[in-house]
Amino acid sequence: MARICIIGAGAAGLSAIAQLRPAGHDVECFEKTDRVGGHWHTDYEALHLITARDATHFEDFPMPADYPHFPRRDQVRRYIESYADHADLRRSIAFSTEVLSAEPVPAGDAPVGSAGWRVVTSRGDEGVFDALVVANGHLWSPRIPEVPGTFTGTALHSSEYDNVGDLEGNRVLVVGAGNSGCDIAVDVAQHRLEADVVVRKGIHFQPKMYFGVPRQQVPWLSEYTAAEQDLLARLLAKVAIGPNSAYPGLPEPESHDLAGGATTVNDLLLYWIQHGRVTVRPGIERFDGKTVHFSDGTSAEYDSIVYATGFDVALPFLDADLLAGEAGVPRRYAGGILPEGAEKLYFVGLIAPRGPQIPIYGVQSKLVLDMIALQEQAGPLGMALANYFSVMQEAELRIDIVRAIWEEQMRDTERLLRSLAATPAPVAAGSAGN
Repeated sequence: MARICIIGAGAAGLSAIAQLRPAGHDVECFEKTDRVGGHWHTDYEALHLITARDATHFEDFPMPADYPHFPRRDQVRRYIESYADHADLRRSIAFSTEVLSAEPVPAGDAPVGSAGWRVVTSRGDEGVFDALVVANGHLWSPRIPEVPGTFTGTALHSSEYDNVGDLEGNRVLVVGAGNSGCDIAVDVAQHRLEADVVVRKGIHFQPKMYFGVPRQQVPWLSEYTAAEQDLLARLLAKVAIGPNSAYPGLPEPESHDLAGGATTVNDLLLYWIQHGRVTVRPGIERFDGKTVHFSDGTSAEYDSIVYATGFDVALPFLDADLLAGEAGVPRRYAGGILPEGAEKLYFVGLIAPRGPQIPIYGVQSKLVLDMIALQEQAGPLGMALANYFSVMQEAELRIDIVRAIWEEQMRDTERLLRSLAATPAPVAAGSAGN
C-alpha cells in the first residue's frame, strides 16, 4: 500500500482521507491550523450556502434535517467538524503543522515525481511519500487590485471581513459583485450603512429558489439537458427578478447564456438597490485620500472599502517552475486532478464546478484512489499518468467552470482509467517520455 501525503484538512482534505485510508493506504494529512474546516472558520458572519443543504454534503453523511435550506457559516463549520468525528478522520491529521516544501525525489530518466515526493513541514523532514494529494484550497490567498493613488480610509479584503464592526464610518464601497461581494454589500445595507458596490461587467443574477424550493431541488429541471436548463434558469430569473436594466447602474451581461459568463446567486442585492440602500458604481480609476474616482467621471467619498475581488491560487510548498500553467494556476487534466509536468501529484478541490462543492471532493478522491492503484500496479516508478492525460485531453486552466463541462471531463477520465486498467504497460514510467 502507498504512503500518501495530504495537504490541508478542509472539506477537500477530509474527503481525500475518507476515500484513501479505508483502501489500506498509509495516509498522513498535514494541516497548518489547529482545526478542520478551512475557510469556514474565518468567512464573514453573514455567509450562507448558496446551494441546497440536501445537495451539499459528504457521501452518506447528509446535513442535519433541522438545518435550514441554506445553512449559515457556523452550521456548515459544525457539519464539517461532525463529519471528521463521524469518520474518525482526526487521527490521520497532524494539526498546527505547515507543509513548507514538497519536492520530487530524483527519478533518473523517468518523469518528474515518479520516485515519490519528499515533504518537509514545520516540524521537520517527514520523509518520502508515494503520492502527494494537494487539497489546500483556492480561497485563502487574497487578490487585491492595484489602483493608482492612496486610499486613506479603512481597506480590507473580504477574507478579513467578519461583520460591519470591522468597518470605519457609514460610507462603504464594496469592490466586486460575485457571491461574497453581494453578501457583504447586503450586510452593510441591512445594518443601515450607506453601501455602494463596484460592478464593472454585467453579471447574470440568479435567485436561490424557484417555486419555494432550492433551485437544485426543482425535480423537473433535471429532465432537461444542460443547455435547456440554462435557458429555463434564465427565463425563470426574468420572471422572478427581471432584467439587469431594471436596477439602476447594473450593466447587462456580455454573454447571452449563464454558461458563457459570470453568474451570481443572489437577489437580495437587487432588493436593496431598488430600496435605495445600495448604489451601483462602475470601475475605479484612482484614489485621492478618501475620494474614489470612477471610470464614468463621477467620484464619491468613502470611509471604508471592502475588496471582494477573489483569490489567487497559491501553492507555496511547490517550486514555482515545477508545474506548467498561467498566472499561478496549474494546467490540469482529468477533471482538475492531474497537473501537467509531475507524476504522483493529485489536486482535490482545485476546481469549482458551479453548484454544490462538497460532493465534488469525494468524486475526485475516488478517482485519485483509482489512479494510485494504477501507479502501484505499474511497479516502483509507476506509470506516466499525468503525461498520458496531457496527450489525451485538453488542458484546463479554469477554477470556475460550468458543471456540465466538468462532469463530461470526469466521464472521459473514468473511461481512460478503465482503458489503462486493462492495458497499463504502454504508459509505464520507465518507457514513456516526459
